Amino acid sequence: MNLKDILELIDKVADRGIGAVEVEQAGTRLRIEGKVAPPQQVIQTAPAAPLGQGGLPPMPMAMSQAAAPAPAAAEETDSEAGLHIITSPIVGTFYRSPNPESEPYASVGDHISKGKVLCIVEAMKLMNEIESDIDGTVVRIYPQNGQPVEYGQALFDLEPMLARPLDAL
Repeated sequence: MNLKDILELIDKVADRGIGAVEVEQAGTRLRIEGKVAPPQQVIQTAPAAPLGQGGLPPMPMAMSQAAAPAPAAAEETDSEAGLHIITSPIVGTFYRSPNPESEPYASVGDHISKGKVLCIVEAMKLMNEIESDIDGTVVRIYPQNGQPVEYGQALFDLEPMLARPLDAL
């Protein structure tokens, strides 16, 4: 390969956005690495405004794949308020009771003890019982019955029971 061939190859790698090319000829190896493309952005459009509100075209909203909205904002607020958050250990479907005719395992306002089953998360036809890891009172239930849940998603907010002093017994 001569210099002209090498320069042409460099131009083609750059023009086409190729990540890298490696050529071996007569015992000589040449590797040309192109620029790595920046992460692509997903463009979403806002729903069109109903007639009578200006009739403007929808505005595009750029949303980077890395900057997805974080559902953890509610969890942070609750943990700052002194609440204990029970999260889903797996991806699956959230159920409040063992079957549709049964009462829910736990409801808002219920006083529960450590080890009590709070709900079921079904994953791949297996029913996984989610138990409380503290004594407390149910303050909030996040998902609706039958709703899909993700790993780490908040399921319940519990207000921990305060330990009683020994002289109060």
